[in-house]
Amino acid sequence: MRRSGDGFMMCSDGHVRWGVYGAAGAVFVVRFPDGPRVMLQKRSAFAHEGGTWSCAGGALDEGETPLEGALREAAEEIGAIPVGYEVIGHTVFAPATDWAYTTFVVEVPGEFGASINFETDAIAWDSPDEVEHRPLHAGFAAAWPELRAIIAEATP
Repeated sequence: MRRSGDGFMMCSDGHVRWGVYGAAGAVFVVRFPDGPRVMLQKRSAFAHEGGTWSCAGGALDEGETPLEGALREAAEEIGAIPVGYEVIGHTVFAPATDWAYTTFVVEVPGEFGASINFETDAIAWDSPDEVEHRPLHAGFAAAWPELRAIIAEATP
């Protein structure tokens, strides 16, 4: 059994961050005739920057790859990921030598998800333009331009 990575750590750049082994998340995308829709998760008051919108994600467990961790965390927070998903890209925020957050863009065949634990208050499926009008988690907001570019490049 893997050891949980839940916990804060002092990173090599002097900042305290969540995830002893780093962290990862997943932005889910569904294609519709009028364009893509992106799943956002409203973070509960119990989570860092509660009340903001972001992607599902969290701390990696010991020995877990970023993709494994992103998908596990998403399933824990918003429910089972539909069969037939495809990873279409990712970004990495690595501000320290001993910590990184990887965000995967994952295309799924249809909308899914619900608030299934204390970390999630709501789920929304927004167009890329709508995403920019929500109060976003600071880390997600910083990654959004690159994530949006990945979604646009993969659009047929």
